[in-house]
Amino acid sequence: MNNVKNIFLGAVAAAFLISAGACDKAKEATQGAAEKAGAAVGQAVDQAKDKAGEAMEKAGDAMKDAGDKAKDAAAGAMDKAVDKAKEVGKDAVDKAKEVGKDAADKMKDTKK
Repeated sequence: MNNVKNIFLGAVAAAFLISAGACDKAKEATQGAAEKAGAAVGQAVDQAKDKAGEAMEKAGDAMKDAGDKAKDAAAGAMDKAVDKAKEVGKDAVDKAKEVGKDAADKMKDTKK
């Protein structure tokens, strides 16, 4: 009777150990899939973050280039305006000299 009891207890213990081992493997397989999914999501987020950073850098460079072009265009327009103002001023001075000379000539003629 003791032999049957020992064999029975041994079989129950073996069945318990086998089923416990199978549960751990199933748990590991489930955790593995979740961990794989988490890693894939993490990778996707990292890639998106990297691409967004690159896009932001490109946008910043484009904005800087546009600002530089606008600055250059404004400087060119300002130079043209200054040159035109100088030309108009010179013309005005020349005209004033001419008018002054004409006035002086008329005064000389009236004195005679």
